[in-house]
Amino acid sequence: MTKNEITFDNLPAAVGYLIEEIREIKDLVSRSTEPLPNKNMPVGIDEACRIVGKAKSTIYTSVQKGLIPCCKVGQKLYFYEHELLDWIAAGRKKCIAETKADIEMQMQKSVRNKPRNSSFLE
Repeated sequence: MTKNEITFDNLPAAVGYLIEEIREIKDLVSRSTEPLPNKNMPVGIDEACRIVGKAKSTIYTSVQKGLIPCCKVGQKLYFYEHELLDWIAAGRKKCIAETKADIEMQMQKSVRNKPRNSSFLE
């Protein structure tokens, strides 16, 4: 049925067709939506390796040095995904413009008596 065929006589059939289409769309949406993973659930070493993108030995070494956030229960290590992502973000290096702005801001803070432009140049 196309929209050009809708008349007063076939209006009930058109509404029935639309209701069936909406039902199919709802079914597709309900099947395609997956629940979001809970980031507060602890994950194991394998999942931590996938999140961080490092080998198991690298993760174990980082844990031993105290560089990576983790929880140890008995012989097992557990990690929280949001903590790992925050840890990765904390290691972000600044671009040149950000570094320059930080240096200028620190220099301005360290100057106690700022000279006036007119007396400084005379």
